[in-house]
Amino acid sequence: MPRRGIFISSVQSEFSEERKALCDYICADPMLGKFFDPFLFERLPAIDQRADEVYLHEAARCDIYLGLFGKSYGTVLQDGVSPTEQEFDQATEHHKTRLIFLTNDSPEQREARQNKLIAKAQDVVVRKKFNHIEELKSAVYASLVRYLEEQEVIRTGPFDASFHPKASLEDIDTEKLRSFVRLAQVKRGFPLAETAPAAHILTHLNLYDQGRVTNAALLLFGKAPQRHFINSEVRCASFAGYKVEKPIPSYKVFKGTLFELVDQALEFVLNKLDYRIETRAEHVSIPGSYEIPKDVVSEAIVNAIAHRDYTSNASVQVMVFRDRLEILNPGALPLGWTTEKLKQLHTSVPANPLLAEPLYLAGYIERMGTGTTDMLEKCHAAGLQEPQFIQMEEFRTILYRAEKKQVGEQVGEQVGEQVGEQVRSLLLIAAHEMSVMELMEALQLKGRRNFLQHYLHPAITASLMERTQPDAPKSPTQKYRLTPKGLALKALLLKQS
Repeated sequence: MPRRGIFISSVQSEFSEERKALCDYICADPMLGKFFDPFLFERLPAIDQRADEVYLHEAARCDIYLGLFGKSYGTVLQDGVSPTEQEFDQATEHHKTRLIFLTNDSPEQREARQNKLIAKAQDVVVRKKFNHIEELKSAVYASLVRYLEEQEVIRTGPFDASFHPKASLEDIDTEKLRSFVRLAQVKRGFPLAETAPAAHILTHLNLYDQGRVTNAALLLFGKAPQRHFINSEVRCASFAGYKVEKPIPSYKVFKGTLFELVDQALEFVLNKLDYRIETRAEHVSIPGSYEIPKDVVSEAIVNAIAHRDYTSNASVQVMVFRDRLEILNPGALPLGWTTEKLKQLHTSVPANPLLAEPLYLAGYIERMGTGTTDMLEKCHAAGLQEPQFIQMEEFRTILYRAEKKQVGEQVGEQVGEQVGEQVRSLLLIAAHEMSVMELMEALQLKGRRNFLQHYLHPAITASLMERTQPDAPKSPTQKYRLTPKGLALKALLLKQS
């Protein structure tokens, strides 16, 4: 199937970088690159032909005219109009699909001739405003997907841009939407007010059209996203050792909007990492840092949630081990990409652009396209082993914890030689909160007095286990659990076994 030509038109001096970035984005995107061939005049080799003849010929030949209109009208030619207006008129004369994207400037900030050109375009095409290149990419992506759907080139659009067949604006949580707007105003200068109608805000984000909401809108701002997409959840677990094995000390399944999933998963991980308190000599408050930089953990979690394949029945998984953090998502790199490319500067090609853009606007993604390289730099600065990116059936990110004497080794030096084999056996079978009978059954012991005298009481005396009801030691519902010191020694014993 031949690719559709896209003629990118603008005042070159005003949009030099945006034109190149947009062209690269369309070519690199797995879907857009398959259907579209963007044209930039500045990338043509030197030819013996007048410039105006070339760009007008291309404007007539291409299937789509994509205009970027800013403050400047451009150089006025002999016929009294600029090349940009010539190109627009050529596309109009040849009945091309015209997509116009405006900078978010007021008429007073634009040249008078530019305002007239925008007024002309307003009469015949639908316009979209943008503040920065990432917002422009998102708007172009949505417009091109809908072009393919209208042309029946594709009958089912990408997941994030597809309209949900049953949901409506009633399924959107307006308070969550307003909270997003407040945050996006602070982080990225979002132009709309939080009091704007939900339909206006979602339309600006390319998430709503003619009474229909996209899948992305439900995942980002839905009242109950998992009612529509049961697989949109994050499963988090922590393990005492170096591999997946039972018992699992901590396991959570988080649900909610994508913003809530990121926040909950990040809190889960940070609660499992070591936190180092620094000196207050030069600070009013006490500074500190996690063993894996918080920004690195956040970036990895956001990437997994934003770029996953939502058509898969699998969920995002976050697993904390003694020496590392692993984050898995059912997704894949863009076609032709390798994991090594992620370790170099690269263009931003989000798998779900309409999901990624609001996450960017809310500050959850600092700089789209540089996240993985930032992770590498921050881990290096923290003295950590380089993160690993692995593409198999799922995409896996591995962040390594600090290589230092672990707490368990310190505990082992202090009390490891002081506890007998009975206590060691007790620690190895202890999981969650267990009663005396449950502990004895796990150890296959029948003598209660023997168990208390040689197993449980020594473990409590060594602060390796504790009662769940310390103020009622003889309570019939009393249970016992490992202390942090007990968990650390257990991890050391498992390592040595």
